[in-house]
Amino acid sequence: MIGASVPRRDGLAKVLGTTRYTADQALPAALHAVTVRSRVSRGVLRGISFADTEGLPWDEFTIVTAADIPGRNQVAGVELDQPYLVGLGETLQHAHQAVVLLAHPDPFLAEKARAAVTLEVEELPAVLDLQASLDGDQIIHGSDNVLKECRVERGDPDAAWARCAHIIEGEYRTGAQEHVYLEPNGVLAWVEGTGETRQVAVTGSIQCPYYVHGALKLLFGWEDERVRVTALELGGGFGGKEDYPSLIAGHAALLAWKSGRPVRLLYDREEDMACTTKRHPSRTRIRLGFDPHGRILALDTDLVYDGGAYTTVSPVVCQRGTLAAGGVYNIPNARIRGRAMATNTPPPGAFRGFGGPQSEFALERHLDVCAARLGLDPVTLRRRNFLKIGDSLVFGQVIKETLDLDGILDRVLAEIDYDARRAAFAAHNATADPVKRGVGFSVVMHGCGFTGGGEAYLASVVGIEGLADGRISLLTSATEMGQGQQTVFAQIVAEALGLPMADIGLAPVDTRFVPNSGPTVASRSTMVMGKLLEEAAYSLRQVLVQDGLLRLPCTPEAFRAAIRAAHARHGAVRAYAQYRRQPHIVWDDANCRGDAYPTCAWACDAVVLAVDTRTHEVTVEDFVAGQEVGRVVNPMLAAGQIQGGAAQAIAWSLWEEVVMRQGRMLNTQLTNYAMPTSRDLPRIRTLFFENPHPAGPGGAKGIGELPNVAPAPAVFSALAQALGSDLRLDQVPMTPERLLERMEERAAAAAGGAR
Repeated sequence: MIGASVPRRDGLAKVLGTTRYTADQALPAALHAVTVRSRVSRGVLRGISFADTEGLPWDEFTIVTAADIPGRNQVAGVELDQPYLVGLGETLQHAHQAVVLLAHPDPFLAEKARAAVTLEVEELPAVLDLQASLDGDQIIHGSDNVLKECRVERGDPDAAWARCAHIIEGEYRTGAQEHVYLEPNGVLAWVEGTGETRQVAVTGSIQCPYYVHGALKLLFGWEDERVRVTALELGGGFGGKEDYPSLIAGHAALLAWKSGRPVRLLYDREEDMACTTKRHPSRTRIRLGFDPHGRILALDTDLVYDGGAYTTVSPVVCQRGTLAAGGVYNIPNARIRGRAMATNTPPPGAFRGFGGPQSEFALERHLDVCAARLGLDPVTLRRRNFLKIGDSLVFGQVIKETLDLDGILDRVLAEIDYDARRAAFAAHNATADPVKRGVGFSVVMHGCGFTGGGEAYLASVVGIEGLADGRISLLTSATEMGQGQQTVFAQIVAEALGLPMADIGLAPVDTRFVPNSGPTVASRSTMVMGKLLEEAAYSLRQVLVQDGLLRLPCTPEAFRAAIRAAHARHGAVRAYAQYRRQPHIVWDDANCRGDAYPTCAWACDAVVLAVDTRTHEVTVEDFVAGQEVGRVVNPMLAAGQIQGGAAQAIAWSLWEEVVMRQGRMLNTQLTNYAMPTSRDLPRIRTLFFENPHPAGPGGAKGIGELPNVAPAPAVFSALAQALGSDLRLDQVPMTPERLLERMEERAAAAAGGAR
């Protein structure tokens, strides 16, 4: 089963349109909820008034403010600094902060009432961008606006600079990016039971159900059994439904608890885009030192992320980006400083690659700049500095597995016909044709699973249950977001037990019945949860053998008979597996040093594009994504993951720009947020380089984050050939307007020099 492109289990329902998402769920007698938000980026809430507009029946509304919260008014997360609702006398920290919740049986009246609520706010000076936060004229968090700081030190960079034949500096910026999942955020909430033992239940588009479970316990001040969270199939997530559902689920649960009635809280696209998380904007300053032959001797990187008004997952993003800032290169002396800074904007959150796309874009782009200044081919410069087995990543993790970055690069460049195209494009670009062409590439890594001690802290648990009819049910809190996880998990267990796929089912994701398997994030589901499912499958089989009900080897029929017999003898037949960190993995979190990941995945992407210098539009014509992700469990689904991730990253590099003004996103509709359609994207060809790793089932590694890391620097590499290596290509996205500015800047500099 592992290695086979079996059809995805949820595919037919999605093609037929019969999959039921949150908004499709029936919830009789439900109230329709809306959120009243601040429109001021920073200020003190002084009053709330409810206008008698056109005879609104306020007595029919359920109204919740901060005063109604029974437990702690803090969203559970890395830090407890974000309130569910801002109360009177408290400070609003961004322009979409929730203050009042309203619910009514009529959705039109609920919307009308939202507009009739007035917030009296005493405005305060706001910090609206990353530079203002760094300047520190206004302190909005701690003593210096720093939400999180990470440092990586290696060797003696101060001494190394004196030995460098060449020192080259650069600065690079990346913008926010909207997830644009198919299904906006939404939850349903209701109360179960009666009297003192009443419970709150929540379901919806929830990526990490146990995150929400923990958040609701804190919100209400309850124990586990009084909170129930179920996850429906999600219409996409990409990280955008990792931590935000804890906030919206809390809002719906508060309304359900106060009203005693079911509540539907569903965002439309505009509210979702305005209020929910984005990819962190960033600024990276790099200083690289080389010996006379182009070998890197020293690296100094200052990496800052815009963390928005509250901490959310910024510490994780900052740490991940800091660790990735050394890329795939053997760098003996390095100093990397990463910071997430507070601003009065809606807090960003997780997005595929979370931190790595920003810092690795800066490094890969800078290496192309360095190659041009050193007079080296960008391929040659990278080959001279690639990591090999026995080397260590910049944070000290030794490469113990087979690693052939040269081989991956060779294959990808051959697939895109790099040498021939580069020569042909150079000749073409010297002509008067206004359409210029370029070919480029990048080489990147992504650590699989949670960083450092994260997996040990989670101590994830999965289970396998034998059912009365002889089939198997998988017990995990992992959620399906379109990535094909249901299918892959079934393949892993079918392989382990020698059963057909039809014998493997998945239990509904319900915190009453499935264990806490950790969040569905960080390219950990297949590698970590899948490995645990494999172990649990072996444990279940061994239990049957020890019970005298099964002899190995066995047929599927014999296994089913053993399960039926065990069920008749014992009732429930289950086996569990829990994550335990291997003793050889050592991580120093305080100093960001050691074995940050069980293993890494590696990628080389190459791109061909054309630029019309009259309109400054960019057309991506060809794309090859080379991915080393261990063993590929399902090649068809894996290719889909790579193609989707590459499409997102190409869009981030060229078109998708979040436009902010006074701390608010302006382009909150799909008519003015420029995401590409299929006609704007090339065929994305995927090459897999299998290198099985024992940390994953059948040797599989993580796959979901990696395709978001390499495309942007590959696109910029191709832009540099098309338009000239002297053009300042330093900001994502490089929109047509930004390209025009850069070309006018270059022309003005040339004219000034000529005078």
